[in-house]
Amino acid sequence: MPSSSQLAATLIVRDEARSIARCIASVRPWVDRVVVVDTGSTDGTAEIAARAGAEVHTFQWCEDFSAARNHALACADADWHLVIDADEWLQSGGEALRRFVAGPQRLGTICIDSSFTAGGEAGSGRSWITRLLPRGARYQGRIHEQVVSPLERRRIDVVFGHDGYEDAQMGRKRTRNRTLLMLDLAERPDDPYLAFQLGREAEGRQDVAEACDWYARAADAPAGSGWLHELTTRRLQCLGRAGRLDAALALADDAIPRWPDSPDLFFVVGNLLLDRAISDPAQAIETWLPLATGAWERCLEIGERPDLEGSVAGRGSHLARRNLDMVRGQMAALAA
Repeated sequence: MPSSSQLAATLIVRDEARSIARCIASVRPWVDRVVVVDTGSTDGTAEIAARAGAEVHTFQWCEDFSAARNHALACADADWHLVIDADEWLQSGGEALRRFVAGPQRLGTICIDSSFTAGGEAGSGRSWITRLLPRGARYQGRIHEQVVSPLERRRIDVVFGHDGYEDAQMGRKRTRNRTLLMLDLAERPDDPYLAFQLGREAEGRQDVAEACDWYARAADAPAGSGWLHELTTRRLQCLGRAGRLDAALALADDAIPRWPDSPDLFFVVGNLLLDRAISDPAQAIETWLPLATGAWERCLEIGERPDLEGSVAGRGSHLARRNLDMVRGQMAALAA
């Protein structure tokens, strides 16, 4: 390896036979060791991981992801730890990992490109998550655990694919996630990040009214919270789906000055304006549809912004173009 610092990939797993070999194979060329902590698999995950070259340890599951993550870090006890999940795989950036660990102590944030299904259509969204940790950094939180460290966080040009949000994989996670989030909320009732994650969980269950309530509670987060962009776009979508268009458009007016170069924001605003056109046909042609097309045109002007937390691929390109073509075709037909 080009760096004298030892880099260990660490995973906590349970019943991940579907994807564990893919994950390990993707990172093995770039790390010194792969350390897998199994929390109770019954599908041969541990055996597959061992055959793929990982060191396999066990941990008694205690309804706490941070406890399991921290156990994996202790088992690895390396200079640096690349924390990954079994349903992820390295797409690009192995060289950047090695360059990063050759430098001083800080936290590395990498891009997770997650595929998902929504409304019967496939898509992908991107999040930036702290995953490269020097020795001594640890996690807190039962679920959606966060790294606790005073060290600087810096983005690395590393991308992992992730298919754990697809419908086939999400079914077994939803009930578990909500239970753990509510346990954390009982201890930290004013934590806006927990409210944000509970909003996402409610949105995944298609309960948009509940999601709106949680997202409103999360809106009091500190200005520097990295997930505020995603919170805003998700909240706008849920308000629109709940029929609260006035509230959604008012929120959009406040959000645009904050993120004037977000294709995700303008894409969602365009959709809201289209909904307004449908609910107010008398003003549709003269007011709402031109505003909607203007919002999607702005998406194309900005282009893709994978650096924005929670950005969805295509909102700065083909998805905006599709909406423009659809609405312009309808407007032309009405004018004929």
